[in-house]
Amino acid sequence: MLVLFETPAGFALFKVLDEGKLDKVEDLWKEFQTSETARKVVKLKAFSKFENTAEALSAATLIVDSKPSKGLRKFLREQCEGEILAVADSKLGNAIKEKLKIECVHNNAVLELMRGLRTQLSELITGLGVQDLAPMSLGLSHSLSRFKLKFSPDKVDTMIIQAIGLLDDLDKELNTYAMRVREWYGWHFPELSKIVQDNIQYAKVVKLMGSRTNAADLDFSEILPEEVESELKEAAVISMGTEVSDHDMLNIKALCTQVISLSEYRAQLFDYLRSRMNAIAPNLTVLVGELVGARLIAHAGSLLNLAKQPASTVQILGAEKALFRALKTKHETPKYGLIFHASLIGQAAPKLKGKISRSLAAKSALSIRIDALGESQDASVGIESRAKIEARLRQLEGRVLGRLGGSAKGKPKIESYDKDRKKDAHGLLTTARAYNPMADSTIGQGKTPEKKIKPAAADASLEQHAEEQKPSKKRKHEDTEQAEAAHTEVIAGEPEKKKKKKEKKKEKKEEIQEDKGQEEEEAIGESEKKKKKKKRQERTEDEGQGEETNPAFQKQETVGESDKKKKKKKREEREQAEEEELSHVSQKQEEMSESGKKKKKKKGDHKGDEAQEEDTAMLTEETPKKKKKKKKDKSKTST
Repeated sequence: MLVLFETPAGFALFKVLDEGKLDKVEDLWKEFQTSETARKVVKLKAFSKFENTAEALSAATLIVDSKPSKGLRKFLREQCEGEILAVADSKLGNAIKEKLKIECVHNNAVLELMRGLRTQLSELITGLGVQDLAPMSLGLSHSLSRFKLKFSPDKVDTMIIQAIGLLDDLDKELNTYAMRVREWYGWHFPELSKIVQDNIQYAKVVKLMGSRTNAADLDFSEILPEEVESELKEAAVISMGTEVSDHDMLNIKALCTQVISLSEYRAQLFDYLRSRMNAIAPNLTVLVGELVGARLIAHAGSLLNLAKQPASTVQILGAEKALFRALKTKHETPKYGLIFHASLIGQAAPKLKGKISRSLAAKSALSIRIDALGESQDASVGIESRAKIEARLRQLEGRVLGRLGGSAKGKPKIESYDKDRKKDAHGLLTTARAYNPMADSTIGQGKTPEKKIKPAAADASLEQHAEEQKPSKKRKHEDTEQAEAAHTEVIAGEPEKKKKKKEKKKEKKEEIQEDKGQEEEEAIGESEKKKKKKKRQERTEDEGQGEETNPAFQKQETVGESDKKKKKKKREEREQAEEEELSHVSQKQEEMSESGKKKKKKKGDHKGDEAQEEDTAMLTEETPKKKKKKKKDKSKTST
């Protein structure tokens, strides 16, 4: 069995002399108490030395990631043929087994053996003393930690993260201090808060003025414009504030000095942040700006972590709460996060902000990767990407349709679509057509308007239309005016610019609807007129007949009244007679029923049935007669 041991000087292979002692793990440490006993257990077989620190660093970084280096693989192929290899890392053992097909072992006995080798390393490896191992291990550890942290003095993004955090904290403190100054000094001079809106100017004015009684004698030209200065002096004379002692005024002025000093330090910090962003991420700074770029880096943790993110993540970075809320409630996901504060998205219309943020996130993801992993510190990619996004924004808003061409040196050129066209004019994909004035006229159009009307035959078509259709007076007047206007335009032949297709279609539809509505109104008006004429004729006929038959009609009325009285008397007499007959028939039926009971059952039953049948027949014969009489009486009354 062989044991692989890593040292700062190189890789060492030890051969285990007595494998039986590995079974007793608890007593194995006793074998490495002295160098003599250790040499009885293990023996150095081979040693692979590192040529320089770069090789040592690369081998150490690969072993940390559980990967064998090229030198280690070559060393093991030469020394480990048909041997079992004991390794301190199980993942490294699996990698060696896959690539070199060498059987590897990792257990508690191997770990205890490694511990013993570490204690007696200088004795087991000849020519490697303690004084040499200490500086080697220290230098390798420093270089390894620096490599793991990706340390580079030119690209220290931790300074940007700290600076943007401090800048945000300064903004919060400045706001709180400025509001405290306004509230505190407002008791003495409340009108000043409305006159001076800026917080820094307010603090400077309070520090210079002190009590409001000193305002008339002071010069505020360095702080305020002339108009505001005059207004301030007028308000100081008629102010309604309370009096403040000198001791209180000293404390207010001290707070004002703090606000002014903080604002100056904030400006200095912003300049520092701008310089660091231009040095570390120049392409991202050109695209998004210093503040937004620094916030993106701080939110991701580092520039390298931000470079690993896709464009979709960069777009939503900073809006994680809204994203997960939308996914949970099944609503629309946010379109932008921290990138919303970029100047390019601020220029876009509200409807286009989503599209511009998506394209800006795609370009910024490319520029971040160039800044993080590229060697050049040129901002050419960012300048070219910004020009493309601006052209895209203009295209979406319909300002200018241009062709964008860029060079590798970072000087993009926006070439116009047509060289003869002016710079401010709108881009046209096709040439403008001449205006057709006859397309606006609605004369001679029914449900489907005619496509073309020849100017020579315009008068003839107008006359034919006037003869065929005779609309109302208002319609005739409008048609004649339109015809005259169209005729004059045709004769003049002055071309005009053509309107948009959508507007023409709308106008034609409205004209067709108006024509239909007018035709329907005319048809309804004609039908109503006919009805009114018929009613008038019927009324005139009735009046003529009434005038001719007036005297005879009066005579007929007197005769009719006497006839009605006679008919009423006859009806009453008939009703009385019918009632008497019905009462007589009912009496007969009662008598027959009583006589039938006295006779025998059989005979009584037969005779009773016959009598009943006769009575019902008599009743049925009488009822149709009565109905006929009633019908005759009704016909007489109606006449």
